[in-house]
Amino acid sequence: MSKKTEPNFYESVQQNFDRAAQFTSIPTGLLQQIKVCNSVYYMQFPVKIGKDYQVIEAFRVQHSHHRLPTKGGIRFSQKVNQEEVMALASLMTYKCALVDVPFGGAKGGVKISPREYTADQLQKITRRYTTELVRKNFIGPGIDVPAPDYGTGSREMAWILDTYLTFKGGEIDAAGCVTGKPVSQNGIRGRDEATGRGVYYGIREVLNDRSLLKKYGIEPGTEGKTMAIQGLGNVGYHTGKIAQTEGDFKIISVAEYEGAIYSEKGIDIDELVKHRKKTGSILDFPGTVNLDQRKKTLEIACDVLVPAALENQIRSDNARRVKAKIVAEAANGPVTATANDILLKKGVIIIPDMYLNAGGVTVSYFEWLKNLSHMRFGRMEKRFDQNTYLNLVNLIERQSGRSITQKEKSIIARGADEIDLVRSGLEETMVTAYHQIREVMMRKPKVTDLRSAAFVNALGKVASDYMNMGIFP
Repeated sequence: MSKKTEPNFYESVQQNFDRAAQFTSIPTGLLQQIKVCNSVYYMQFPVKIGKDYQVIEAFRVQHSHHRLPTKGGIRFSQKVNQEEVMALASLMTYKCALVDVPFGGAKGGVKISPREYTADQLQKITRRYTTELVRKNFIGPGIDVPAPDYGTGSREMAWILDTYLTFKGGEIDAAGCVTGKPVSQNGIRGRDEATGRGVYYGIREVLNDRSLLKKYGIEPGTEGKTMAIQGLGNVGYHTGKIAQTEGDFKIISVAEYEGAIYSEKGIDIDELVKHRKKTGSILDFPGTVNLDQRKKTLEIACDVLVPAALENQIRSDNARRVKAKIVAEAANGPVTATANDILLKKGVIIIPDMYLNAGGVTVSYFEWLKNLSHMRFGRMEKRFDQNTYLNLVNLIERQSGRSITQKEKSIIARGADEIDLVRSGLEETMVTAYHQIREVMMRKPKVTDLRSAAFVNALGKVASDYMNMGIFP
C-alpha cells in the first residue's frame, strides 16, 4: 500500500470545506457551486529585463460572483501556482462572508521572486500584469479589486492604480480599483497594520472566552501569555508589536527566512526589527539564542503560536511536536488538513485563518468605501464631536466646582481621526465575527472546533446570497 501523501493547500481547503458542509442543510448542488472557482485566468506575458526578455507566468482567480466586486490580494512568489491561487481565492470568499464584507473571493499571483529584481523591474512586471487584467476585464472598482499579499505592498498597489488610470482615466471611482494603496494615493490610515491588528483582536477574543478555555484548561486573559511567531513580515511584525504593547504578551521566539531565535525573558519586536535592518538578519539578536533550524519556532512550548509566513508549515510530520496551547493562523493555510486533525486530537485550539487574518480585507473594504465616497473618514464629524465633548467637560466642571488639566481635557474631548475609526470598525468586525462562530458551536453540538464553525457560518451566508439571487430557487 502506498503511503498517503500530504494534502496540498488547495486540497486542504477542500477537505475542510467538506468536513464542515456535512453540518449544514445546504443542497448538494449549491454546495458544489460555492466550492468551485468560477473563473481562472492564466496568463504569460513578456517583460524586458536588462537586455533580455523574460516570459512571466501569472494568474487571477475569481472564486465566487455571488457578490461583486470580487476581492483578493496579489502574491509575488516563485512558488505561485494555479492551485495555490485557487485555494487563496476560495478562502477569500469564506473570509469575506464570515466578517460580513460584501465581496466575492478572488486572488492573484505572479510567479517571480521579488528578491531577484530591482524596483524598476518589479514596476515593469506589475504594470504589465495590470495591463493584462484590464484587457480581460479582470479589474475594476465594481468588478475585481486586488490588494497586497505576500511579496507585494503599497508601492505595487500604487503602480496598479496608475496603470489602471492610463486605461480608465475618466472613471470617477477609479481609485477603488485596488486597495492597500499609500495614504497619499487614496489609501487609508491603518491599512498596513490591519491584518496584524485583526490577528491580535482574534487571539484576544479567544483568550477572553472563558467557556471555551475552561474545556482546554487554559487560564483566560492575555497578560503574561507567551507567544512564538513564524514570519516577521508585515503580519508577523504588527501582530507581535500590538500583542506586546496592548496585550502584554511575552514574545519568546521568532523565525524568519534566515533562521530562528529564542529568549525565555522575551524579545522586543521593534528592537529586533532594528537589529535586522542593521545586520540583515534576526540571528545573534542580543539576549537571545539562535535555534539550529528555523522551523524549531513551531515546536516551542508557548501559549500562542502564530504562523505568519506561508501555507503548509505545520504538517503531519511535525504536528505532533507542536507544544503550543493555541495555534493562531495569521498566514493563509499554515496548517494542512491532516495536521489539523492531529492538533485537534492533541487538544490544541486552532484559530482558523479565514477568520483570524480577515483584518486585511476588512480595512480594504473601508478603503474601498472611502474611495467610492471620495472623502476620508472623520472629516465631517471630528470637530463636531470634539466640541460636543468639550462642552460636556466644561459643564461638569462648572456644576461640580472642580477642574481638570488642559492635557486631561484634550484626552477626553477629542474627535475621532480616520485611524481611530478604522481601528474601531476593525475591532467591532473581529469581535462580532468571533461571537457568530461561537454561536454556531453552541447551536450545533457536533461542531466542536472553530474552523468547522467558521466554515458553517460562512457557507450559510454565501448560500443565502445565492438563494436570494434566484439562481437556485
